[in-house]
Amino acid sequence: MRLPFSRHFLIGFLALLAISSNTFAQGDDTKWKGFERVNFLIEGHKAWYVKPVHELAGKPWVWRSSFHWWHTDMDSILLTRGVYVAYLDADDQYGSPASMQLWDKFYNYMAAKGFALKPALETISRGALYTYAWAKRNPDKVSCIYAETPVCDVTSWPGAKGKGIGDEGAWKQFLQVFHFTEAEAMAYRGNPIDSLDALAAFKVPFLNIINPADRFVPPSENSDVLVQRYRALGGKADVILEEGQPEELYGHHFKITHPEKIADFLLNNSYPVKSNLPYHNYFNVRNGASHFNEAVKRKTATVAFLGGSITFNPGWREKVCKYLQERYLDTKFRFINAGIPSLGSLPHAFRFKRDVLDSGKIDLLFLEAAVNDRVNKTDSITQVRDLEGIIRQGKAANPKMDIIMMSFADPYKNEDYKTGHTPAEITNHELVASRYGIPSINLAKEVFDKIAKGEFTWNGDFKDLHPSLFGQELYAANIKSLLDTLAQKKSTRSAADKLPVPLNKHSFTKGVYTDISNAKHNADWTIDPNWTPKDGVGTRTGFVNTPMLVANTPGAELSLTFNGTAVGMAVVSGPDAGIVSYSVDGSVYKQIDLFTEWSEGLHLPWYILFKGDLKPGKHTLKLFVADKHNRKSKGNACRIVHFLTNK
Repeated sequence: MRLPFSRHFLIGFLALLAISSNTFAQGDDTKWKGFERVNFLIEGHKAWYVKPVHELAGKPWVWRSSFHWWHTDMDSILLTRGVYVAYLDADDQYGSPASMQLWDKFYNYMAAKGFALKPALETISRGALYTYAWAKRNPDKVSCIYAETPVCDVTSWPGAKGKGIGDEGAWKQFLQVFHFTEAEAMAYRGNPIDSLDALAAFKVPFLNIINPADRFVPPSENSDVLVQRYRALGGKADVILEEGQPEELYGHHFKITHPEKIADFLLNNSYPVKSNLPYHNYFNVRNGASHFNEAVKRKTATVAFLGGSITFNPGWREKVCKYLQERYLDTKFRFINAGIPSLGSLPHAFRFKRDVLDSGKIDLLFLEAAVNDRVNKTDSITQVRDLEGIIRQGKAANPKMDIIMMSFADPYKNEDYKTGHTPAEITNHELVASRYGIPSINLAKEVFDKIAKGEFTWNGDFKDLHPSLFGQELYAANIKSLLDTLAQKKSTRSAADKLPVPLNKHSFTKGVYTDISNAKHNADWTIDPNWTPKDGVGTRTGFVNTPMLVANTPGAELSLTFNGTAVGMAVVSGPDAGIVSYSVDGSVYKQIDLFTEWSEGLHLPWYILFKGDLKPGKHTLKLFVADKHNRKSKGNACRIVHFLTNK
């Protein structure tokens, strides 16, 4: 930080910095405060760690950011207690996405050396911009955060847009590093004071030490705001007040009265080292994702997400998108969110073309269906036909499309694992993924195992099949770990691209929506060009304000002639959903109740497969509205949004 040092202090400061830099460059700085120091480089940036004489079990460590030579008494104490101290020089980058890539590499280096997977973070002044930026990206990898006079809002320092003195040169440098205009910098929401909820969800404790009279980094605009917001989120944040002398950098520098208290905080929150189950236990890279790796090198890539509400809702998906954008800074990404609540593999197989493939070339597809396949009671054979159909559709559109299959957690799967059984949906996901050599990730098993191990609880932390913020972060962290692994894996083109013989000859490899206008019907049916409910009950995006073939009268008949091997329909099932009778090619009529367990409170999309194993060729579906309905239903309505056919 450019500070208005006194002349004598400035000379001493620069001399100390020059000595530190020069000795490192010469490679002879193997001691730090009397302890052995190991020097290395991370992409050309100086880095080191200091060894305690007698290390504690699990190799706990403190990660310093910026000003590694300032106020180190607590580090000396920690080294005598068996804790390592480490440092990476990434100064003058203000916690930018580029610097975060360096931090990731440094962390991975330390993890590979066997150091604890949750270091204690220690930061001073502007170093907080790095520390909190990385911690918020990786809340699962942080034991605690200690901050001295932390910069928590760039508009305060270096921007000087409030009470602080600021630094004009550093402000210009910040704008340049982030490629910001003045207005963009003022609107920046990546400050330490922003988006603290993930750290609160992971219960990461904070300790700040400040001088209330600090004029360089006024606590009222920085530490005070951070602590107030964190506590409001349920996070634990303590503050130590120290009184600095006015002539000492306008109160920004002061003596640490009790460094042992800081050492106690850092040690108590990082030791004993907890051995959490590793993420790689729960994914399988198989043939990898080399084509996606090539796409990001070409600086343009499209990533699609096909799933239900856990994909549609904000959370892990957004975090994965941000991770990809920051990992590949020069790549222009296009992201497609094709998540629709309530939908599982059957809807995905028939909507994949319209909702994803018709938008252009896809380089990477995330596919999830295991939760809704369970709650929607989709049978196993249909699941395999759906999932295999999606993969073969994707590979037909782009043989180089890489696909990642995901299985999310729910209470049913917890119960299955508890009784020693693998959930059928996960068995089917893994069966198909293995057949096609594509990566898969079993987040359901991870959640179950980590709960069983005592790492967290379902009710207190994860909370629901629609995960809490904690659960979303856990999902994102595991997916990022898989992506990191895939980025390092090389695969053979022939193994990745050649399609095997299908698992099921009736898989929906050409599943599509067929327009409702293709049906022939009597006068009891009408096409509503813009259907909306009149009862005030909720709807799902994509299944409201859209054309629907509607009948409310028993006896309403229709027929659909089609070519293919499968036929079904997508309906909107609300509080008035009826019962329909259907026949394919003159078979005996069967009945299906369109009213679901959720219909009383929602006009939800509901997909019905009438027949999935027809012989190729021309067929006819006949359907009529029955004269009875579910006892909980208020009517006989049948609202068809799409017919489903496998051409």
